[in-house]
Amino acid sequence: MTEPVALTSIVVVAADSGPALGPCIDAALASSAAVELVLVDNASVDGEVERLAQRFSTDPRLHILRNADNIGFGPACNRGAAIARGDVLLFLNPDCDIRTDTVARLRTALHEDPRLGLLGVTVCDPDGPPARGNRRRDPLLRRALASMSGLSRHEARWPALQGVEMPARIQEGPAIERVDAVSGACMALPRAVFERVGGFDEGYFLHVEDLDLCRRVRDAGFAVAIVHALRVTHAQGGSSRHRRLFVERHKLRGMWRWFNKFDPAAQNPFARAFVRVALALHGALCTLRAVIGGR
Repeated sequence: MTEPVALTSIVVVAADSGPALGPCIDAALASSAAVELVLVDNASVDGEVERLAQRFSTDPRLHILRNADNIGFGPACNRGAAIARGDVLLFLNPDCDIRTDTVARLRTALHEDPRLGLLGVTVCDPDGPPARGNRRRDPLLRRALASMSGLSRHEARWPALQGVEMPARIQEGPAIERVDAVSGACMALPRAVFERVGGFDEGYFLHVEDLDLCRRVRDAGFAVAIVHALRVTHAQGGSSRHRRLFVERHKLRGMWRWFNKFDPAAQNPFARAFVRVALALHGALCTLRAVIGGR
């Protein structure tokens, strides 16, 4: 087995990701640190991967792995990581725009604190403000209920009402903050940690696999943290905007899988029944909205 080198392997999964894919690849390959880019194509038909293959045909840093079918995000990331050569893996969404120093600064943070097992960044919406999901707690049932009911607004006074999304920082805190989970749009971790936890759980097809990976990294004794000063622009859903019901269905399945794997409430048959019915009703409501909206 070839020994890993001081190289960051950026893994991008494409699934009809559209015109945002090209700028994402350009920005990643413009990194000041040494990188290679593994582009895993989940049976795209929009022609973007072919255009990139032609444009970068002489650049040995770009490797394209084609899947005959859409095998899902996590499984595709695992396939990409399996052929990557770097000692650090960076999983990047195909509609993200990273800056030239992002990779170098993530590597520095990982090198300076070997207890860090997974790092995220401040993912921002296209118009500038930080997106949701950058700093999350494990989505336990009680936290999900506090968030959905609005009771989490009072968590500063009553910590028992904590929601899934952590509240915005009122004052400056540590540059690198430890959290339960970060945004899956841009995540970096040492290859050794990724291999130790077994990579992404391939039981998830799309969504929630990032929460699962963060949880298993923490369970393995490492910290998950966000580097607040590093900002990445995320166009939000380039691959999924035209198939919202497909995405929503797999998101609900992912939530059910996470609940059963990690939430102690899943041991209670009444809680399990409640969650199952709630997810089913949510899915039915999404379908009804889509039908009414003509999608």
